[in-house]
Amino acid sequence: MDMQNDAAVDDVIWNDWHPVAALSALEARAAAAGGPRGTPVDSTRLLGIDVAIGAGADARWCVWRLDNGASCHALARYGVLWACVGEPSRDLVAIPEADEPDRRLLHAGAFRVHVSGLRAVENFLDMGHFPFVHTGYLGVEPYTEVAPYRVEHDEVRHELYAYDCRFYQPRAAMTADTGIDVRYVYRVARPYCAILYKTCPPQPERFDVIALFVQPVDEEWCVAHTVMSYLDDSSADDALRGFQQTIFAQDIKILVNQVPKRLPLGTGDEHPVRADSMSVAYRRWLGAQRVTYGTTHGR
Repeated sequence: MDMQNDAAVDDVIWNDWHPVAALSALEARAAAAGGPRGTPVDSTRLLGIDVAIGAGADARWCVWRLDNGASCHALARYGVLWACVGEPSRDLVAIPEADEPDRRLLHAGAFRVHVSGLRAVENFLDMGHFPFVHTGYLGVEPYTEVAPYRVEHDEVRHELYAYDCRFYQPRAAMTADTGIDVRYVYRVARPYCAILYKTCPPQPERFDVIALFVQPVDEEWCVAHTVMSYLDDSSADDALRGFQQTIFAQDIKILVNQVPKRLPLGTGDEHPVRADSMSVAYRRWLGAQRVTYGTTHGR
């Protein structure tokens, strides 16, 4: 572990890939700046470290630390630039649907939120708040019950899944013109990376895919990137982005009021109910990987 960072970061976090910018935003800034290769076009903060972003001599994006000038590993994928400040312990998460030719891949926005990135992921996994926070979109009273679902741990991929999730939604997507019973599959691929597969209204036999890639700015701040891989050939890009931004803007109201800002992992810190099965599994999954960064565990 490199101890030059401001706080000791768990190896599983330090040596993983994290999003640092939307590629479309970087390309726009680079075009406006018109500077030479290697000139910074953006800067951000990752795991408590200030980093700069620029275009390298080979036309690829590069990321480097501003405290010591060290280069970070960088990779462009899924409309996002990813960086690793340590040594990547595994490949970037695989989302095969993003490569299907009839899908549209769109970055729906980057939201800076005053909360641990782990809290943002846990909120993404929670269906119980749909009727109360996303009223008229992802839920509506009196359809408030979260039906039992199945949680599984993929021992090969070391990923977490929730199957058989269903929820009535008045407007599940831009392509939905009436309320439908939506099928969900949740997948947690990395501590800061979750993917949702949900019923596609025009093609109910297939799933739309929404990924939440969270940049841990530090232990109590994050930037949440939402990326969509949609089966929708009728809605405008701005309309699709606007719909997803509306949903996340509603979530921010919950996230900024989370106390504490970090995610509690100790038993007895918070009291889950049956609907929180995936949240409980996520916390246990983090604990099994000895994740402490962004949590109250041992603090």
